[in-house]
Amino acid sequence: MQDGHVLSPLRPGLASLVIDRSGQARIGVWGSGLPVPGEPVYSVRQNLPPLVLNGQDATRCEEKPAMRKIWGATGLAAAVLLVAACGSSTSSSSSAATSSPAASAASSPASSSSGTTLMTRTINGTQVLTNSAGFTLYWFAPDTSTTSKCTGSCATYWPPVKGTATAGSGVTGALGTISRPDGTTQATYGGHPLYTYAGDTAPGQNKGNGVNAFGGLWHEATASGTAPASGTSPSASHGGYGY
Repeated sequence: MQDGHVLSPLRPGLASLVIDRSGQARIGVWGSGLPVPGEPVYSVRQNLPPLVLNGQDATRCEEKPAMRKIWGATGLAAAVLLVAACGSSTSSSSSAATSSPAASAASSPASSSSGTTLMTRTINGTQVLTNSAGFTLYWFAPDTSTTSKCTGSCATYWPPVKGTATAGSGVTGALGTISRPDGTTQATYGGHPLYTYAGDTAPGQNKGNGVNAFGGLWHEATASGTAPASGTSPSASHGGYGY
């Protein structure tokens, strides 16, 4: 049917594309829901290719208002777009379900893992400790060997190294753990609870060294485990956050 004229007999039970006078397109089975009673029909196209995508019966695809458009003499473009809409809907739902676990894993900070291997790296002539990804580890001057003083927003900028640490090549100091106020376990080295720094955006950086924040000084953890000499000037290349 075209512009109200029957060009060939319309057969019940066939997948059909129906376009009304307003340009709204519907797709379904002729004689089973189509045509809609009282709806002025402009064009009907039958003998369409099988309307199944990704195992979904496209003839049962819900009408999408965004697909409404005034078409020309042919409804083929509408059929293609409507079928594609059904397919993309199925694909999107499947993709979302598949990617959800990956998204959850990506949102989990590395510091929340069950443990890390401590490594060493030379930065500005000093052998410092890093995690297995190469990021510098730090200790906080106000901490004690049994207590972390960095909690709340502090731990957002200075994520604790969670779990039990293991020694990699060149790491000879004493390893241990403490229990944090939230009940989680934090790794220690030489009696210092260990942290990473949010301002370090790539392995080999030590922008947190010498930073004075959250009530005390932050120092890079050295392989020797010794504290910096008294009066040592803080690093001039801080990544500084405004806190």
